[in-house]
Amino acid sequence: MNTKKQIPNIITLSNLISGVISLLFTLQGNHKEAAIAILFGMVLDSVDGRVARRLEVSSDFGKELDSLADLVTFGIAPAILTYSAVLNVLGIGGIVIALVFALCGAIRLARFNVLNIKTYYIGTPITFAGPLMAIFVLLSNKLPVMFYPIASIVLSYLMICNIKVPKY
Repeated sequence: MNTKKQIPNIITLSNLISGVISLLFTLQGNHKEAAIAILFGMVLDSVDGRVARRLEVSSDFGKELDSLADLVTFGIAPAILTYSAVLNVLGIGGIVIALVFALCGAIRLARFNVLNIKTYYIGTPITFAGPLMAIFVLLSNKLPVMFYPIASIVLSYLMICNIKVPKY
């Protein structure tokens, strides 16, 4: 087994662990810690691809694993966190908004993997939308409740729309 090939995957799995930890914190009502776990996942996600390219061990497996980790950490965890922290006051509407965010994130990731465009993204990356929602939850005592459904819906749309977003 080539250990060098596994380093980026270990980082990606650590991102996934951050997402699961966020979900567990959310279940306990620890919203600040849940949001921080998502932001930590963002740091890990920014590293795994760079490490793979630097070590020259990029792979289709790593790309798919990264998307699965991203769906949990930046799609499902922020949706559940935002619902638990704020959107639950909207009843079934809050549930629908959380579901839409997670589903749009999944669609965005699937489209990203299929299109394989190197110079730009189509739609806002889930790795931007999810952490942004986590930051909004950290600011929940400073923002009005109606900000959250609007932000969630706008970010959901931006993930699946056809705008071109430059890669940096």
